[in-house]
Amino acid sequence: MTDRTNLVMAADRRLHHVVVLGANGAMGYASAALFAPSVGRVTLLARTVEKAREAVRLAGTRLTDPAIADRLVAGSYDEDLLLALASADLVFEAMAEDGPLKCEMFARIDANRREGCIVATVTSGLSINGLSAGRSEGFRSHFVGLHLFNPPHVIRGTEIIAGRDTRADVVDFIEKFACEALDRVTVRTADTPGFAGNRIGFKVLNDAARLSIDLGPTLVDTIVGPYTGRALAPLRTIDLVGWDVHAAIVDNVAANSCDEAHDTLVMPTSLRVLMSQGILGRKSGRGFFATRDGVRMVLDVASGDYMPAAACQRPDLGYIEEMKRLQIAGQFSESMRCLVQASGEMARITRQVVAGYVAYAFARVGEVCDDIGGIDRIMAFGFNWVPPSALVELLTPEGTRQMLTEAGLQVPSALEAWGDQPCGIATELNLPRLFGVST
Repeated sequence: MTDRTNLVMAADRRLHHVVVLGANGAMGYASAALFAPSVGRVTLLARTVEKAREAVRLAGTRLTDPAIADRLVAGSYDEDLLLALASADLVFEAMAEDGPLKCEMFARIDANRREGCIVATVTSGLSINGLSAGRSEGFRSHFVGLHLFNPPHVIRGTEIIAGRDTRADVVDFIEKFACEALDRVTVRTADTPGFAGNRIGFKVLNDAARLSIDLGPTLVDTIVGPYTGRALAPLRTIDLVGWDVHAAIVDNVAANSCDEAHDTLVMPTSLRVLMSQGILGRKSGRGFFATRDGVRMVLDVASGDYMPAAACQRPDLGYIEEMKRLQIAGQFSESMRCLVQASGEMARITRQVVAGYVAYAFARVGEVCDDIGGIDRIMAFGFNWVPPSALVELLTPEGTRQMLTEAGLQVPSALEAWGDQPCGIATELNLPRLFGVST
């Protein structure tokens, strides 16, 4: 493997030493492995040195070149933070998504960081300005959001978020480093709740969670499954990221924003009750789906009990089979037109969710990103979903407007300005992968 040490630099800036905080978490040790090929030393810090040593071991398993494993160093906050800060060029904070906890650590860093050291947070949606409030001018000017999506060795999409006081050259440097050294697909987003990807993606995921109460998880993941343009079905996605993480993200967006879809961002009370009973998704072994003695089980949201997946009844969903057939044949436009023309209540609900995704994404232009292109990139490379512009191309602008009108949704001004000429983004994507088509 080629040694990429110091591949990326500014006129007077290089990354020789990166310190990772919260190294024992999945994002912590995975990001450390991501940094290692490009810098001379990566210090992994956790509450105890034992946890940090385990993080070093796990990071080592992610390295494609074992020869650079000696660049990984373990330590604890109490014993090793000050020494690590003395030579750190970049501090990458990957601690729990807890604002007060992060701010407490940033106060320690601010008091001890060396001049010019960049501090980046991997927060998935907490305010960059809020996290840096009260810190010194030197800290604020070198503080930036670097939101990697988990797992970062698989998902390349990355959001870069500047605060009000972040220096432009710091943002430029971090973006260059992310693109060239870390092989990220970057999007600059505004410091808004959930930024771009989670603001839009978790709105759609919460739509699916709300539907599960009446339709059941199996039917929801069937009618809003990969064939609608997402590599993983929505409720399985919530199980993967964790119900608690999902709740934290939608709560943050709901509490700190007010838009046309605000009411749909509230996680249903019945799901919160189940979450309080330990149903957290894969991390707890119980989510919308589970496995017992090798048998696939599905949650009955009303009772909290599980039933065999094979016992779940499904209505006639012939339109889905036809869409899948067309997608396997590479006829994605024809497939989406099939959805527009399909009859029946389940097809209508499917169109409602797809229309909600497109409308909400286009309505965020100018708020979370300057243009729809940034939103497209983060949805394609951060969520592995067919991005909104590509869906408009596949549906045609006329078909999209028809779908939005049926769903009772206003056509956003950014979509109205689209015109009738495709921008060609659909041809730039691996559509079979994003539609979950096996090739």
